Amino acid sequence: MMRPPLSKDTRLCISLAGRPSNIGTRFHNYLYDLLGLDFIYKAFTTTDIAAAIGGVRALGIRGCSVSMPFKQDVIGLVDTVEDSARAINAVNTIVNDDGHLTASNTDYLAVQRLITEHRLDSSQSVLIHGSGGMANAVGAAFRDSGFANGIVIARNTDTGAALARHIGYEYAAEIGSRSADIVVNVTPIGMAGGQEEHQSAFDASTIAAADTVFDVVAMPSETPLITAARETGVRVISGAEVIALQAAEQFERYTGVRPTPEQVDAASAVSRA
Repeated sequence: MMRPPLSKDTRLCISLAGRPSNIGTRFHNYLYDLLGLDFIYKAFTTTDIAAAIGGVRALGIRGCSVSMPFKQDVIGLVDTVEDSARAINAVNTIVNDDGHLTASNTDYLAVQRLITEHRLDSSQSVLIHGSGGMANAVGAAFRDSGFANGIVIARNTDTGAALARHIGYEYAAEIGSRSADIVVNVTPIGMAGGQEEHQSAFDASTIAAADTVFDVVAMPSETPLITAARETGVRVISGAEVIALQAAEQFERYTGVRPTPEQVDAASAVSRA
């Protein structure tokens, strides 16, 4: 099946980011082609977010993915904010229904779905390493899934302590000898191209003490942390799973079509190529 020829009826979806990448563009357009949907996806940046969201509304742009630094700025520019975005005061998805803009956060929804799919036990303890925007999504998703016993580890005492208070977890500046049943890396450690790309966010003893290791870093999908956890025999959840699920959630909201897990995997592989 092929996407219909571009025409005046083709629906447009976009992304708005401070530093646009090709990941979303490749993911969505691959699936439009595969499923024969009359859509096209294009990445943009802007220095005037209010005007950009006004353009989404005025031009009938169907969907808009929102990345840093605009995730909070758009909250006051939409008509409806869903609970997924309210939970962390950050938006990453806007859907336009005939001029009515609805905002949500599919990062939060993807983490909740992964908690369910991997059958994580809410009685287990959680250690979250990081305190940025994605850490807020991860922390709120665990809290709202019933995980009450947790700790946030972050060098930035302001953002780390604030996140811990927001989700009702403990806070510490360093991991030290701490461990938990579920350990989650939401820092750039292990990210391709970063200064710490060859490092693991947790040491061998923390990994060995865990039941599940969750690394939100998506590039590469096999980070040093994921590799070390696999070698230790610990269950893993990868950042590639998060980014694929959140994109699939966006895709369904924009098009009304839910791609199969196999289609999502194929699109995710294309997007990271």
